[in-house]
Amino acid sequence: MLKEVFADSVTVGAPPDPFNQAGQTWGQPPLRPDKLAELGYEPFRAVVRAALRTGGGLRVDHIMGLFRLWWVPAGRSPKQGSYVRYDHEALVGILALEAYRADALIVGEDLGTVEPWVREYLARRGILGTSVLWFENDHFGNPLDAQYWREYVMSSVTTHDLPPTAGYLAGDHIRLRDRLGLLTEPLEEELANSRQEQAAWIAKLRQFGLLAQGESDPTEILLAMHRYIVQTPSKVLNVALTDAVGDRLTQNQPGTIDEYPNWRVPLSHPDGKPMLLAEIFESKLATQLAAIMNQ
Repeated sequence: MLKEVFADSVTVGAPPDPFNQAGQTWGQPPLRPDKLAELGYEPFRAVVRAALRTGGGLRVDHIMGLFRLWWVPAGRSPKQGSYVRYDHEALVGILALEAYRADALIVGEDLGTVEPWVREYLARRGILGTSVLWFENDHFGNPLDAQYWREYVMSSVTTHDLPPTAGYLAGDHIRLRDRLGLLTEPLEEELANSRQEQAAWIAKLRQFGLLAQGESDPTEILLAMHRYIVQTPSKVLNVALTDAVGDRLTQNQPGTIDEYPNWRVPLSHPDGKPMLLAEIFESKLATQLAAIMNQ
């Protein structure tokens, strides 16, 4: 049953966007909407039910995939893909129903290219959205004041598709994308844009009294950023484990399959040395972040 549900000779991906200018291919076949309907959506229902069996919540990555997916023909670039629509009423309905049965919370990752009405639709169905500090800007492209962030979301400073905050502040993500051939603009231009983005956020942190004038230590900036998201009305807050230990290594690089060891990078100390599980609980930074989040 499962084999016939997947489409042949295509892969799921994403079109070009400001963060991934070349687009993405994810190396996995998409589900066929016609076959899902024929089977009463049982394959999807079974996955959701299994995921909710032992947890109190579920984060759905790329929740736009329940509405439409970017299909890329085998051997073609992401720019040559096309959107294929899905029955979102059925898929989101199943997600909401199974969450209700499990008494669980659902968080949808609604970042990137998202049609404006989708966030309102998901909110009406009781599904939380996602806010990431680096992407929260006003209509002029400036950092969004904390009080204007969305309420029904899970907010964080970073996400698994970005490097830990220490690495982001150092521009590691841009240099990595340059080495992998993922940049469409010159390296120095991208680094300059990143420094401008960081300066805007540092100014916002100082405006809110969360970072001292002249302070430029990356750890202090990281702590101030988490103090900032605490001031938002967001219902759920999230801290990346990598941030809690000062890790700089990227866990997942969008737009790659074999080019980067996605999800195989060990949790590490700031110097890149792998960290043992017991050492997490000895981390001074983790203790500081826990105190901030528990305010």
